Amino acid sequence: MVTRQPSMFDLLEPADRPALGPLTGAIQRRSLTRGAWVDHLPGWVSGSDDVLDTLLGIDWRAERRVMYDDEVDVPRLLRWYGPGEALPHEVLTAARDRLTEYYADELGEPFVTAGMCLYRDGRDSVAWHGDTTGRSSRFDTMVAIVSFGAPRPLLLRPRGGGTSLRYPLGHGDLIVMGGSCQRTWEHAVPKTARPVGPRVSVQFRPIGVA
Repeated sequence: MVTRQPSMFDLLEPADRPALGPLTGAIQRRSLTRGAWVDHLPGWVSGSDDVLDTLLGIDWRAERRVMYDDEVDVPRLLRWYGPGEALPHEVLTAARDRLTEYYADELGEPFVTAGMCLYRDGRDSVAWHGDTTGRSSRFDTMVAIVSFGAPRPLLLRPRGGGTSLRYPLGHGDLIVMGGSCQRTWEHAVPKTARPVGPRVSVQFRPIGVA
Protein backbone atom coordinates (compact mmCIF):
# COMPACT_ATOMS: atom_id res chain seq x y z
CA MET A 1 0.00 0.00 0.00
CA VAL A 2 1.37 3.41 -0.99
CA THR A 3 0.91 6.22 1.54
CA ARG A 4 1.75 9.87 1.14
CA GLN A 5 2.05 13.11 3.06
CA PRO A 6 0.36 16.14 1.44
CA SER A 7 2.55 19.09 0.50
CA MET A 8 2.38 22.20 2.67
CA PHE A 9 1.48 24.23 -0.42
CA ASP A 10 -1.60 22.16 -1.09
CA LEU A 11 -2.59 22.29 2.57
CA LEU A 12 -2.56 26.08 2.44
CA GLU A 13 -4.30 26.42 -0.94
CA PRO A 14 -7.56 24.79 -2.11
CA ALA A 15 -6.63 21.50 -3.72
CA ASP A 16 -10.06 20.59 -5.12
CA ARG A 17 -9.45 22.29 -8.48
CA PRO A 18 -5.92 21.79 -9.79
CA ALA A 19 -4.79 24.45 -12.24
CA LEU A 20 -1.90 25.18 -14.59
CA GLY A 21 0.24 28.27 -14.19
CA PRO A 22 1.60 30.30 -17.11
CA LEU A 23 4.47 29.06 -19.25
CA THR A 24 5.38 32.22 -21.12
CA GLY A 25 7.70 34.35 -19.00
CA ALA A 26 7.85 31.71 -16.27
CA ILE A 27 9.67 28.68 -17.63
CA GLN A 28 13.46 28.92 -17.64
CA ARG A 29 15.72 27.34 -20.28
CA ARG A 30 19.22 26.02 -19.69
CA SER A 31 21.36 25.31 -22.75
CA LEU A 32 23.45 22.17 -22.50
CA THR A 33 26.16 20.79 -24.78
CA ARG A 34 25.81 19.36 -28.29
CA GLY A 35 22.47 20.97 -29.06
CA ALA A 36 20.63 19.79 -25.95
CA TRP A 37 18.58 21.98 -23.61
CA VAL A 38 16.31 21.74 -20.54
CA ASP A 39 13.33 23.91 -19.61
CA HIS A 40 12.32 23.95 -15.92
CA LEU A 41 9.32 25.38 -14.09
CA PRO A 42 8.71 24.49 -10.41
CA GLY A 43 5.09 24.31 -9.23
CA TRP A 44 3.49 24.57 -12.67
CA VAL A 45 0.46 22.56 -11.48
CA SER A 46 -1.19 23.97 -8.35
CA GLY A 47 -3.43 21.71 -6.27
CA SER A 48 -1.15 18.87 -7.34
CA ASP A 49 -2.05 16.57 -4.43
CA ASP A 50 -5.52 16.12 -5.92
CA VAL A 51 -3.90 14.83 -9.09
CA LEU A 52 -1.59 12.56 -7.09
CA ASP A 53 -4.54 11.00 -5.26
CA THR A 54 -6.13 10.13 -8.60
CA LEU A 55 -2.92 8.77 -10.07
CA LEU A 56 -2.19 6.52 -7.08
CA GLY A 57 -5.47 4.74 -7.81
CA ILE A 58 -4.96 3.88 -11.49
CA ASP A 59 -4.17 0.40 -12.81
CA TRP A 60 -0.42 0.41 -12.31
CA ARG A 61 1.53 -2.50 -13.77
CA ALA A 62 4.60 -4.24 -12.43
CA GLU A 63 7.04 -5.39 -15.11
CA ARG A 64 10.06 -7.67 -15.26
CA ARG A 65 13.04 -7.24 -17.58
CA VAL A 66 16.05 -9.29 -18.53
CA MET A 67 19.32 -7.92 -17.13
CA TYR A 68 22.67 -9.72 -17.22
CA ASP A 69 21.04 -13.04 -18.22
CA ASP A 70 18.55 -12.81 -15.37
CA GLU A 71 14.95 -11.59 -15.14
CA VAL A 72 14.42 -8.90 -12.49
CA ASP A 73 11.60 -6.68 -11.28
CA VAL A 74 11.53 -3.17 -12.72
CA PRO A 75 12.03 -0.94 -9.62
CA ARG A 76 8.93 1.19 -10.18
CA LEU A 77 5.36 0.70 -11.39
CA LEU A 78 4.35 1.70 -14.92
CA ARG A 79 1.32 2.79 -16.96
CA TRP A 80 1.33 3.82 -20.62
CA TYR A 81 -1.44 5.92 -22.19
CA GLY A 82 -1.35 5.63 -25.97
CA PRO A 83 -2.81 7.89 -28.69
CA GLY A 84 -6.50 8.54 -28.13
CA GLU A 85 -6.60 6.96 -24.67
CA ALA A 86 -8.27 9.16 -22.06
CA LEU A 87 -5.96 10.40 -19.33
CA PRO A 88 -7.02 9.78 -15.71
CA HIS A 89 -7.26 13.45 -14.67
CA GLU A 90 -8.54 16.42 -16.65
CA VAL A 91 -5.58 18.61 -15.68
CA LEU A 92 -3.27 16.15 -17.44
CA THR A 93 -5.23 16.55 -20.66
CA ALA A 94 -5.04 20.32 -20.23
CA ALA A 95 -1.29 20.10 -19.54
CA ARG A 96 -0.66 18.06 -22.69
CA ASP A 97 -2.66 20.54 -24.79
CA ARG A 98 -0.95 23.56 -23.22
CA LEU A 99 2.49 22.10 -23.83
CA THR A 100 1.59 21.28 -27.44
CA GLU A 101 0.50 24.88 -27.96
CA TYR A 102 3.54 26.41 -26.25
CA TYR A 103 6.12 24.31 -28.11
CA ALA A 104 4.31 24.26 -31.46
CA ASP A 105 6.92 26.35 -33.32
CA GLU A 106 9.90 24.36 -32.00
CA LEU A 107 8.45 20.86 -31.93
CA GLY A 108 6.21 21.08 -34.99
CA GLU A 109 3.90 18.29 -33.78
CA PRO A 110 1.71 17.55 -30.76
CA PHE A 111 2.49 15.70 -27.58
CA VAL A 112 0.43 12.51 -27.95
CA THR A 113 1.37 9.77 -25.47
CA ALA A 114 1.71 9.82 -21.69
CA GLY A 115 4.01 7.36 -19.98
CA MET A 116 3.69 7.24 -16.21
CA CYS A 117 6.04 5.92 -13.52
CA LEU A 118 5.18 5.44 -9.84
CA TYR A 119 8.15 5.63 -7.50
CA ARG A 120 6.60 4.13 -4.37
CA ASP A 121 9.47 4.97 -2.02
CA GLY A 122 13.22 5.51 -2.03
CA ARG A 123 13.90 1.96 -3.21
CA ASP A 124 12.28 2.67 -6.59
CA SER A 125 14.49 4.24 -9.24
CA VAL A 126 15.46 4.43 -12.90
CA ALA A 127 19.02 3.97 -14.13
CA TRP A 128 20.93 6.27 -16.48
CA HIS A 129 19.34 6.23 -19.92
CA GLY A 130 18.05 8.31 -22.83
CA ASP A 131 14.63 7.87 -24.45
CA THR A 132 16.02 6.48 -27.70
CA THR A 133 13.81 3.49 -28.47
CA GLY A 134 11.97 5.35 -31.24
CA ARG A 135 12.92 8.08 -33.67
CA SER A 136 14.50 10.11 -30.88
CA SER A 137 17.56 7.92 -31.47
CA ARG A 138 18.11 9.85 -34.74
CA PHE A 139 16.20 13.13 -34.53
CA ASP A 140 15.83 16.02 -32.10
CA THR A 141 12.58 15.92 -30.13
CA MET A 142 11.09 16.77 -26.73
CA VAL A 143 9.99 14.88 -23.65
CA ALA A 144 7.95 16.91 -21.14
CA ILE A 145 7.71 15.57 -17.57
CA VAL A 146 5.26 16.73 -14.89
CA SER A 147 5.86 15.31 -11.41
CA PHE A 148 3.41 14.81 -8.54
CA GLY A 149 4.14 13.86 -4.93
CA ALA A 150 7.31 13.81 -2.87
CA PRO A 151 10.26 15.43 -4.68
CA ARG A 152 12.91 13.12 -6.07
CA PRO A 153 16.02 14.34 -7.91
CA LEU A 154 16.18 13.91 -11.67
CA LEU A 155 19.87 13.81 -12.61
CA LEU A 156 21.20 14.66 -16.08
CA ARG A 157 24.73 14.11 -17.43
CA PRO A 158 26.41 14.02 -20.84
CA ARG A 159 26.20 10.61 -22.49
CA GLY A 160 29.37 8.71 -21.66
CA GLY A 161 29.77 10.39 -18.27
CA GLY A 162 30.57 13.80 -16.84
CA THR A 163 29.34 16.26 -14.24
CA SER A 164 25.63 15.80 -13.55
CA LEU A 165 22.89 18.38 -13.09
CA ARG A 166 20.28 17.91 -10.37
CA TYR A 167 16.59 18.87 -10.58
CA PRO A 168 14.42 18.00 -7.54
CA LEU A 169 10.99 17.28 -9.06
CA GLY A 170 7.63 16.87 -7.31
CA HIS A 171 4.45 18.77 -6.34
CA GLY A 172 3.50 19.84 -9.89
CA ASP A 173 7.00 20.67 -11.18
CA LEU A 174 7.63 20.65 -14.95
CA ILE A 175 10.81 19.80 -16.83
CA VAL A 176 11.17 19.56 -20.61
CA MET A 177 14.19 17.92 -22.24
CA GLY A 178 14.65 19.12 -25.81
CA GLY A 179 16.94 19.35 -28.79
CA SER A 180 19.42 16.47 -28.87
CA CYS A 181 18.98 15.76 -25.14
CA GLN A 182 17.74 12.17 -25.52
CA ARG A 183 20.68 11.25 -27.79
CA THR A 184 23.54 13.22 -26.26
CA TRP A 185 22.60 13.29 -22.56
CA GLU A 186 21.29 10.74 -20.06
CA HIS A 187 18.94 11.08 -17.11
CA ALA A 188 18.26 9.02 -13.98
CA VAL A 189 16.28 8.96 -10.72
CA PRO A 190 18.59 7.34 -8.14
CA LYS A 191 17.58 5.31 -5.12
CA THR A 192 17.70 7.01 -1.73
CA ALA A 193 18.01 5.62 1.81
CA ARG A 194 16.10 8.50 3.39
CA PRO A 195 12.35 8.18 4.02
CA VAL A 196 10.42 9.58 1.07
CA GLY A 197 6.80 9.38 -0.04
CA PRO A 198 5.45 8.35 -3.44
CA ARG A 199 6.13 10.32 -6.61
CA VAL A 200 4.42 9.97 -9.99
CA SER A 201 6.22 11.09 -13.13
CA VAL A 202 4.04 11.84 -16.18
CA GLN A 203 6.04 11.95 -19.42
CA PHE A 204 4.41 13.51 -22.47
CA ARG A 205 5.96 12.55 -25.82
CA PRO A 206 5.23 12.98 -29.53
CA ILE A 207 4.22 9.89 -31.47
CA GLY A 208 7.06 7.48 -32.15
CA VAL A 209 9.24 8.69 -29.27
CA ALA A 210 9.87 6.25 -26.43
